[in-house]
Amino acid sequence: MKNDESYLKNQLISMLQIPSPSGYTDQIVHHVCQELESLGIPYNVTRRGAIRATLSGKSGTLDRAVCVHLDTLGAMVSRLKSNGRLAVRPIGTWSSRFAEGARVTIFTKQEKYRGTILPLKASGHVYGPGIDTQPVSWDQVEVRVEARCSGKKDLENCGFEPGNYIAVDPCPEMDDSGFINSRHLDDKAGAAVLLSVARTIMQNKITLPLDCHLLFTINEEIGIGATEVLYSDITEMIVIDSAMAAPRQNTDEYSTTLVMMDQSGPFDYHLNNKLAKICHENGISFKKDLFEFYRSDAASAIEAGSDIRTALVGFGVDGSHGYERTHLSTLKNTEHLILKYIQSDPTFKRDKNNMGSINGFPHQPTRDPINIET
Repeated sequence: MKNDESYLKNQLISMLQIPSPSGYTDQIVHHVCQELESLGIPYNVTRRGAIRATLSGKSGTLDRAVCVHLDTLGAMVSRLKSNGRLAVRPIGTWSSRFAEGARVTIFTKQEKYRGTILPLKASGHVYGPGIDTQPVSWDQVEVRVEARCSGKKDLENCGFEPGNYIAVDPCPEMDDSGFINSRHLDDKAGAAVLLSVARTIMQNKITLPLDCHLLFTINEEIGIGATEVLYSDITEMIVIDSAMAAPRQNTDEYSTTLVMMDQSGPFDYHLNNKLAKICHENGISFKKDLFEFYRSDAASAIEAGSDIRTALVGFGVDGSHGYERTHLSTLKNTEHLILKYIQSDPTFKRDKNNMGSINGFPHQPTRDPINIET
């Protein structure tokens, strides 16, 4: 069974072009819901816009879920400046160093304006060597808007005010070698992978052993995550998100990554072993890695008290939360793993009960201590 590579790429490009900083995600939610309808997949939407779709299986007592997030990094207007420019604060955690020079769209109540995020000292012709010594912080950047604004009053007349959302242009590029460069691959690449998996299942009429819920969240970048769409019927959840390819990490841009632990702690031992076994049995290239400064939808679910097994499957990304790069190979390996996982048998049948006896509870390998005679 061959997955449609063109569908994956087209969905990625389509979603990248829809602005969706955390808090301004309505349009991307409409896009995903329309795509689910075209695939014939039933879904529900929460009050704020998180999506829970369902691929029906033979059993509805050991439901599983695969989760991605639709929100991205962005910014918000914090103050109208006397020079006719906008002071800003970030939405999500990212460096103003990566914001400098970015083209953006600012959304007022009635209009949308184009603009550029610039350092306060933007011109070497004016400031000389001072442009190289300016500190890096969000206090050191401002938005120059494409409107005739020379002061605060002009900005007000155009409808600018504190709280306006700012979306950063993704600037996507795909080349013939498979590299994909863009902002916001985190996590629109993951969402494209999940939609592609769902399409493969529906088009090939694959019978699933268990109900599988497809969760699309809208507040991961600000730490809220999957809590809105996790119900007690879900026993285990796989999160698809970016994995960091960097000199100190084991991740690369070509394999899928099984994340063993992030800053919130270890992921489920047995679920990760199951995913590794699926990779070995199906020739899926994978790495294992740990991330020190990272959290995902899984963390918010566990912190909210969900008693579910969780794992994080990552597609390799270089330059995360900046101008990111990935490769089609890592997306396809991740897609292959998720497709096989959704078709797999329950990890533990005992998990259908919220609580029960020790019967059927798994073991982790241990060794008896070795007695050393001296």
